[in-house]
Amino acid sequence: MPPGITDVSQNGTKKSLEASGSIFEIEELDILRSLNQPRPVHIERNRSFDERSISELSSCLSPRAFGRNADNNAHIMDHFEYVYSPSRRSGYNTPRSNSHFESHPMVAEAWEALRRSLVYFRGQPVGTMAAVDHSVEELNYDQVFVRDFVPSALALLMNGEDEIVKNFLLKTLRLQSREKMIDRFKLGDGVMPASFKVLHDPVRNHETLIADFGESAIGRVAPVDSGFWWIILLRAYTKHTGDSSLADLPECQKGMRLILSLCLSEGFDTFPTLLCADGCCMIDRRMGVYGYPIEIQSLFFMALRCALLLLKQDDAGKDFVDLITNRLHALSYHMRSYFWLDLKQLNDIYRYKTEEYSHTAVNKFNVMPDSLPDWVFDFMPSRGGYFIGNVSPAKMDFRWFCLGNCMAILSSLATPEQSVAIMDLIESRWEELVGEMPLKICYPAIESHEWQIVTGCDPKNTRWSYHNGGSWPVLLWLLTAACIKTGRPQIARRAIELAESRLSKDTWPEYYDGKLGRYVGKQARKFQTWSISGYLVAKMMLEDPSHLGMISLGEDKQTKPLLKRSASWTV
Repeated sequence: MPPGITDVSQNGTKKSLEASGSIFEIEELDILRSLNQPRPVHIERNRSFDERSISELSSCLSPRAFGRNADNNAHIMDHFEYVYSPSRRSGYNTPRSNSHFESHPMVAEAWEALRRSLVYFRGQPVGTMAAVDHSVEELNYDQVFVRDFVPSALALLMNGEDEIVKNFLLKTLRLQSREKMIDRFKLGDGVMPASFKVLHDPVRNHETLIADFGESAIGRVAPVDSGFWWIILLRAYTKHTGDSSLADLPECQKGMRLILSLCLSEGFDTFPTLLCADGCCMIDRRMGVYGYPIEIQSLFFMALRCALLLLKQDDAGKDFVDLITNRLHALSYHMRSYFWLDLKQLNDIYRYKTEEYSHTAVNKFNVMPDSLPDWVFDFMPSRGGYFIGNVSPAKMDFRWFCLGNCMAILSSLATPEQSVAIMDLIESRWEELVGEMPLKICYPAIESHEWQIVTGCDPKNTRWSYHNGGSWPVLLWLLTAACIKTGRPQIARRAIELAESRLSKDTWPEYYDGKLGRYVGKQARKFQTWSISGYLVAKMMLEDPSHLGMISLGEDKQTKPLLKRSASWTV
């Protein structure tokens, strides 16, 4: 590729790029032709839910109808697994909207901003760029990130715009199939790109895609979460449209198997959790989340369950089905047993004995009670609990991470009792976790000498900023989904009202700083796309809770471990 190639102006400002070994020619005519052929349609739904009208559904999901009883909530959660509504449209003032719900003025503004972020490849929309902020240097914010596009995709699906999501899934799939080299080292075949960018050659009038698999990222870490998000989004697309023809394509089946091969391969690990480096997920800088971070484990669990629904039971897929089933049993037991923290468990850890040996050991990871941070004793309410950030030999990261805990609820990695306890914690610690702008990415912030050691003196991750206790509006959609699934829509409504008081005025920033999220992030991009789409998804999900079925899975009774109920689980 000769120098002087520039981005097509349709996808943002022009910017010259040198030739790269990651530039790929995308030829998908064969896939598109196969999608146009008549294929059997597979629809997952529950007959009892089909017989209900939308008005009945809305009635049963009203705030008054929601109780705090875990069994009732579990019943609601199981129903959501089978809800799909391909004919529904968002009730908001968008080009595809047909209903007449009252909407906040921000909704139309958000849709307009989301449209501006669309990225086109050869005339077709294939994703949304991370941010459309021309006031600062673009860096890689003008690229389509896999994790960033997920809330955009959900908003578009809810608005009946399925084609964009299908195009995105196909583009990233074809990028996965290319050889990936970083400093002469070949990455695994299943690695999905962190992001991709459209390049335009004005001389030949030809467009290509350039992908980043970590070779250009800060820290040069491959994105572990991209493959999981891709599988989760493929299931959301299939669930919403009721059409399994995309997931049934040999290319998609192979793509899933390649991702799973990386995660389910045998090695030296004695834990069913996935070992990861720092910077491999939404927290893509050094923040002490190396090891077995809760975000990756929750996404891993969700992706495994989605793959179990999508994989064909043929010669190539049946072996993976067995591997997934076995891993889910082990992973759910491990996470629910060792990552879960509530008042009872905290007291048990406080009284741990060390240097225990043999299978009878209680303190299995040899955690030193003196390593318990002072803040956790005040943070832990009498009712409530959460999955801590990390567990490994002699290490327990007691920080609360939003994405991991919300995804644990949505994937049913958390039991119904644990899901209720997580929501109890959020309500009890509203000022700390929500404050004036939803929602803390993690709590608490690390500072002083610990900040120097853990982050390497990262000036962007200073206390209560960015990944270090910053507030991220995109997390609003995850909180809303978790609230609906656990029967607490009033919590989501309260959080959305907080966001509506400032997000538009502050021009949709990427994140907020400060203990309460009072200040626009010191390096935050404006018109951050996932801040915009996260708000839209939250609004549409509250309007039509059946949308939850796209991103939520009911409890798998077979993976429920025999655990003693703690005091905080009693409802």
